[in-house]
Parts: sequence; structure tokens; C-alpha cells
Amino acid sequence: MAPFPWLLPVLSLVAFLYASVGHAGASGYVAVFALAGLAPLEIRPLALVLNLVVAAQGCWQFQRAGHLPWPLFRPLVLAGLPAAFLGGWLALPDPWFRRLLALVLIGSAGRLLQERRDPPLLRIPSRPQLLVSGLGLGLLAGLSGTGGGVFLTPLLLLARWASSRQAAAVSSLFILGNSVCGLAGLVLAQRRALPPFPPGLPWMVLTVLVAGFVGTRLGTHHLPVAWLRRLLALVVLLAACKLLAPT
Repeated sequence: MAPFPWLLPVLSLVAFLYASVGHAGASGYVAVFALAGLAPLEIRPLALVLNLVVAAQGCWQFQRAGHLPWPLFRPLVLAGLPAAFLGGWLALPDPWFRRLLALVLIGSAGRLLQERRDPPLLRIPSRPQLLVSGLGLGLLAGLSGTGGGVFLTPLLLLARWASSRQAAAVSSLFILGNSVCGLAGLVLAQRRALPPFPPGLPWMVLTVLVAGFVGTRLGTHHLPVAWLRRLLALVVLLAACKLLAPT
């Protein structure tokens, strides 16, 4: 494992950046832990645990700020939970599938950079649209070992189903539920207890919690919409690079 003083600042930066747009940072944690020398079997559960911490505080803050339209997007979130469980249980997708996902994310980032403002009018999605979207995005979340927000937020914004802050709020809730289900599916697939967590886990949890809290606070109250969209595009591009990297 990499030197401890090196690891915490990088985890803090990842949590801050992702939390500002309603994400929790799983794809970033995976990359950091791979560079730190952790074994592949240790990386996914550890990343999901940190994801849970950041997503939980983010969901709480967005709810308190009034940005979470839970009744509207309930079907999407609930449909994603069993799909994320299934994705965590299945094997990771092949390289060509990962490349396809990366191209989709790169295209989404480009669109987000072009459309820097929220649309004046939002479209109300139908229940079937939300259910199908939840199932597909939940499966992608479990397969990729993330909370799925990097796929959900661009969809909500580009389909004009939510404003930037609403999309961040829904994504934080989606990530929270999918991280729990993805972790459970991972445990079931291994048919045994999770690998031992590193001794520095409490410090990692505290680090991402504090950094995520500050990032979410900025995202809910202070950052202009144009900056939220730029940051989201950056997060989406980072996730695309992670998908394109050799496994």
C-alpha cells in the first residue's frame, strides 16, 4: 500500500470533487487504491464503503436544502436497487463493453459543456421511462463497481428531467442505495466474508466524510449552475478514463 500521508489527501480531493456534483467518488477511489497497490479483490468493497459514507451525507444535505424530488424519481431509485445487486453479483463486463460505456460518457461530457444552463422548462418523465432507466443504470452501477451516478446525472440533465441541483440530489440517493446493493451482491458472489479492510480505514472514512461534506455544501448552496455542469463534465471524463484504463 502507498505511503499513508500520500493516500489521504488524494482521497480527500476525490471526495470533494465528486460530492460537489452529487456523486460519491467510487470510480476515483478505485483508481487511487489501484495506484496504492491494493489487491483487486480488496479495491471494490473498500471503494463501495467510502462511497456509502459520502453518498449518505450528500443525500442528507441535498434533502435539507430542498433539492431532492423524491416522489417524482421514486420508481427510478427503487428499480435500480435490485439491478445493482445483480450487477454486483455478475462478472465485470468485457473490455469492449467498457470502451462503449466510456464513449457514451465522453459524449455526455461534451453535451454538458455545451449546455451550461438549466433549461427554462423541465420534462416530466413517465413511470415506464423511470423504471427502465433505473433497471439499466442500476445494472451498470453494479457491473462497474460504482454507485451509478456518473451514468444517471447526465441522463437526467440531457433528457431535461431535472435541474442541475435536482439531478445531483437524485444521484446521491441513487448512489447510496446502489452502493449497499452492489456491496451485498459482491459478498454473495464471493460466498464468504469480505477481505480484511486496511488498518487505516477509519481515517479514510473520516477524510472522505469531511471532504464530501464541504463539497456537497458548495454544490447545494454556493456553486453557480455553469460551474456545477463543468465539474460534472470533469467527473464524467474521469470515469471514462477509468473505464478505458487496462484492468
